[in-house]
Amino acid sequence: MDLFSHRGTDLLVRAFLSLETEEECRALLEDLLTTREVLDLSQRLLVARLLDRQMVYSEIVRETGASSATISRVNRCYTYGAGGYTTILPRIAEAGDSEAEEPTP
Repeated sequence: MDLFSHRGTDLLVRAFLSLETEEECRALLEDLLTTREVLDLSQRLLVARLLDRQMVYSEIVRETGASSATISRVNRCYTYGAGGYTTILPRIAEAGDSEAEEPTP
């Protein structure tokens, strides 16, 4: 079964595509996800960004607090996945991604 052929997942994708501002996105994430889920997803994006910057696992663990299993999973998706990380990371950088604005995981 294709994960995104399900009616609910299609609705989720369309919901994210309909968002127009960061405020709208934050509101949807707050309503949709638990605090732990938001933090976990945020940590994965941070790990992907650090992998993209060629940082080694031990430095990523120190920087993010992510487990080596999480880093390995993100690395596998970053390297062999559907391309989501490699699509979004340059866009985040272009949009003014700032170290100072990063939430602590």
